[in-house]
Amino acid sequence: VQLQASGGGLVQAGASLRLSCAASTTIFKSYALAWFRQYSGKEREFVATISWDPSRIQYSDSVRGRFTVSRDNDKNMLYLDMSDLEPEDTAVYFCAADLSASNVMTPAADYWGRGTQVTVSS
Repeated sequence: VQLQASGGGLVQAGASLRLSCAASTTIFKSYALAWFRQYSGKEREFVATISWDPSRIQYSDSVRGRFTVSRDNDKNMLYLDMSDLEPEDTAVYFCAADLSASNVMTPAADYWGRGTQVTVSS
């Protein structure tokens, strides 16, 4: 599974941004997917996850209510719609995939894409 995140950029506080993650596999719909972010000098932290069907969605407390995760299994795409962005959301965002819905929420997820930088100015 190859993943590629895109859509990052520089925005002002309060703005919205959509991140996308393209996957290369034709069995994409079998995988649970997740978004993580990494602050400079820090470990990656979980942001959101969506199960394969997608009946189960979870968010970290810091983004719940502002971010929405979704997927399009026909297009092999994962999305993260971010609204009301805050300077504290500034980080590199990564997408991850794993056959395990629990493992995908951890740094031990099997597959990772290159990150995309999101910078929120105050």
